[in-house]
Amino acid sequence: MLLNEVVETSAAVAATRSRKEKTGLIADLLARTEPGQRELVAYYVSGRLRQRRTGLGWRGLQTLPEPADAPSLGVDEVDAAFEHLGSLGGTGSVAARAAAVADLFGRATADEQDWLRAVALGNVRQGALEAVMTEGVAQAASAPVADVRRAAMLAGGATYVVDAAFAGPDALAAIGLTVGRPIQPMLASSAPDLEAALAKIDGPLAVDAKLDGIRIQVHRRGDEVLVATRSLDDITHRLPEVVEVVRSLPAEELVLDGEALALDATGRPRPFQETASRTASAADGSTVVTPYFFDVLHLDGRDLLDLPATERWAALEALVPEAHRVPRWRGTDPAAARSFTEQVLADGHEGVVVKAAGAPYAAGRRGASWIKVKPVHTLDLVVLAVEWGSGRRRGTLSNIHLGARDDDYPERFVMLGKTFKETGLHTTGWVHVGKTFKGMTDEMLAWQTERFLKLEVSRDGQVVHVRPEQVVEIAFDGVQRSTRYAGGVALRFARVVRYRDDKTAGEADTIESLRSLLP
Repeated sequence: MLLNEVVETSAAVAATRSRKEKTGLIADLLARTEPGQRELVAYYVSGRLRQRRTGLGWRGLQTLPEPADAPSLGVDEVDAAFEHLGSLGGTGSVAARAAAVADLFGRATADEQDWLRAVALGNVRQGALEAVMTEGVAQAASAPVADVRRAAMLAGGATYVVDAAFAGPDALAAIGLTVGRPIQPMLASSAPDLEAALAKIDGPLAVDAKLDGIRIQVHRRGDEVLVATRSLDDITHRLPEVVEVVRSLPAEELVLDGEALALDATGRPRPFQETASRTASAADGSTVVTPYFFDVLHLDGRDLLDLPATERWAALEALVPEAHRVPRWRGTDPAAARSFTEQVLADGHEGVVVKAAGAPYAAGRRGASWIKVKPVHTLDLVVLAVEWGSGRRRGTLSNIHLGARDDDYPERFVMLGKTFKETGLHTTGWVHVGKTFKGMTDEMLAWQTERFLKLEVSRDGQVVHVRPEQVVEIAFDGVQRSTRYAGGVALRFARVVRYRDDKTAGEADTIESLRSLLP
């Protein structure tokens, strides 16, 4: 298949708000793809590369050769080119990478060049989220969407089950939890307070402490241990202390869900940035993280996902010492639940998660079986631009412009009146909802100045426009209607809690999340 067919489909998917149309476009593309190329095409139409690393950055793709007059690039050739780019290193690699980029992009048309640059930088935003991809795969293969969805959750994503979907129901059914292959984690919905969360659970429940750490999924087979993040990245080599704890457990095979958390000398949690920094680089002894587990998904040859939570919790308690289990309260008395929650907050944790005792583990789903409660309402937003500071902050990038995700705005980038073409970005659905300079320490100002200059795409006076990649957690006092911002809402008294390097822009909160908080 020619790359041009993927690029045209990607543009069509981005140009429609209709989920049904997006699904149909993806299904049509996959249905006419050669069998050996379906998985690769699924990656591309979802806006991703197979390669996690290419060695390419924004600066290396600013100047490109003249585009080709007609499409000729095949998807297999593009995949091979990015594989080659990712393998380059050592002496002479800079020149070799530049030559490889010139060769690849010189064979691409103008539209293909735009798409290749966007996908290499992770900037393809077309509204083809995982759920849409799953439905597109099911439609293309004439397979039950429920079967494709479950297989995708257990395999780590819809792109991994394309060939199985076309092979038939037996191939899909054969995809199960495999020790050593991370699956999509179960997610929690939100409630404004404990009472609202308790009211959503019908029947027996538990309340877990919500630790302010890094979500980890740990697989073990014998002495082999894999530690993965919520985005399924392998960070095993960075967390030897987690590996040591898991190897000490009395089992040959297991899959655990939990958190990695840095603690101070008194046992209280350190700031999130310290945990994030520690899990983003190899251990150096300066910060030690401790694993805490709250669920077990597989134990010695037996999958536990479909069991009621009470049975999984019993298996967890028999397997993992209390020192490495997330604090949990179980009962029926709301007053006791409130008392437990107050103690969790007093211990320095960020909140609680209310869980239905009879629920299975819904991999990859955000439903009503897990409900998180935080004492201060926060949202994960994306930085769209930054202003140079004045006075004491002169010389640093200070006031950040905040954006919420909106997949219903496929043809414009709502940021200070800028359009997609004006910013040069291939992205959809970022709506400006406010700005803030509050909550920033001197260390944060220095960090964000360096960070956002690396993400810079243009300047407008004192404003530096940046690629929408950096997620920031924002606390605020409320949401109000606004005619100033295109989304119709604005945050009241927004302040920075922390930067979320553990989350991608695609995991940011949506404009609908803000609108739902309007009084």
